[in-house]
Amino acid sequence: MSHFEWILDFYASHYMFPDSSSFTSISPSPSIPVMTADNTLMPLVSVGYVVTPHLSLPNIYLISKLKLNFASVGRICDSSDYLVMFYGSFCCVQDL
Repeated sequence: MSHFEWILDFYASHYMFPDSSSFTSISPSPSIPVMTADNTLMPLVSVGYVVTPHLSLPNIYLISKLKLNFASVGRICDSSDYLVMFYGSFCCVQDL
């Protein structure tokens, strides 16, 4: 999976990313555990901002033990910056 491919997760409470090199800004965070869908605890390393060719997302959790990038559908829908459309098995996220 590339740095710019995201898993849209309905159950995620935050955006989560495993690679610090993709952050445009980053701040250390207390090492609190984050629980994954399979009940595995992974440490939160930092919180920062990621800009991709298609999305600019604030407050991304850096969790270096993850293998994939996760985007919280709830946070995207709550944002006034994006429109989210679902069509059967297809989803489109459009910036406004």
